[in-house]
Amino acid sequence: MDEGYRDSIRARRELIVARMADALGRSGRSLDEVQLVAVSKTVGVDEVRAAIAAGYRVFGENRPQELVRKTAALAGDPDLPAVRFDMIGNLQTNKVNAVLGRASLIHSIGSLHLAQAVSSRARRRIDAGELDASADVLIEVNVSGEESKSGFAPVEVRAAMGELMELSGIRVRGLMTMAPRGDEDIARRTFRGLRELRDELERDHGVALPELSCGMSEDFEVALEEGSTIVRLGRVVFDPSFALQ
Repeated sequence: MDEGYRDSIRARRELIVARMADALGRSGRSLDEVQLVAVSKTVGVDEVRAAIAAGYRVFGENRPQELVRKTAALAGDPDLPAVRFDMIGNLQTNKVNAVLGRASLIHSIGSLHLAQAVSSRARRRIDAGELDASADVLIEVNVSGEESKSGFAPVEVRAAMGELMELSGIRVRGLMTMAPRGDEDIARRTFRGLRELRDELERDHGVALPELSCGMSEDFEVALEEGSTIVRLGRVVFDPSFALQ
């Protein structure tokens, strides 16, 4: 790996963290309340190693086969610090077993059918002694209503929340959404809508949903101002040409 790239990753991380701290300060929060996920879906293992050296400890993949490949490649290196991988992309039911036990958190449970599939397969693996605990998941909500985006509609998640919380093979840790690109005001309304929906679900169902996964390279500061606890950053982390003011 080129040393210049390693230096770039490290320098960019310092700027990203500083911008996160500023945004969190505007909302009365601190860095220790937020998880930064470095989205490694478009880079190789060497780039992930460079990011680990720069201080990143959580990575996100959107394809199960890449999750398998990267976790296997890093698992045998005793010199690396402990890192975790999350599954952030759309998950097909026939790929659930590849993700269970490898992804620390599944961000993209976008239907009751998928939630039931993950739960049943996790339960089967637990009963067989192959999995230690239920899978931690986030419920994906299409807050903006864009036809191109997947996930529960807000009205659907309200109706399904009781059943979701009863599935013994998963632990619902919170909600996830993505905002339309290119309009900060719409992004802010989307992230605020996710937070307000979370608060409503906690109140109506008597549950704790501590995690809000929202905010990517173009809009993470707005997401943090609106209550995000997990930001998913890809290009701003790994692409030296991505503008970082």
